[in-house]
Amino acid sequence: MQLAATPYEERLTAPRSWWLISFLVGVSFALILLPFGVLPLLGGLVGGTAVAAVMASAYGSQRIRLVGDSLIAGEAKIPVSALGASEVLDAEEARAWRTYKADTRAFLLLRAYIPTALRVEVTDPEDPTPYLYLSTREPERLAAAIEAAKGTGAAA
Repeated sequence: MQLAATPYEERLTAPRSWWLISFLVGVSFALILLPFGVLPLLGGLVGGTAVAAVMASAYGSQRIRLVGDSLIAGEAKIPVSALGASEVLDAEEARAWRTYKADTRAFLLLRAYIPTALRVEVTDPEDPTPYLYLSTREPERLAAAIEAAKGTGAAA
């Protein structure tokens, strides 16, 4: 049996400016270690840059995938059958759902550097999570993939 190709996959990568900031963190460590000599200075530059780059990479390693009959968003895995209506959120509406409209029980895969998002209702009566808030650069495509997966699941 051959598995179907993933209909949707997105990695929420950190913005390019964060890599420059990682280098600047390394420069800061180098300047702190400057009084101790050239070798500690180079160690601070390399070590500080490496640590900051690993942190930026780890924060930007979250993925949103639709695999088979499941939506995998970061650490969460939700069956598509437990999902209800999807709402595409533009930048202003996404900000509202991140702040004053937010429900503390909701699952948030939030990346503030991504202005758009998708809000998906959770219809499972046993799940206390009212909705998923997923930061995504392509909310329309993700909503269409979820709807397509619901249609495929209903036909199976």
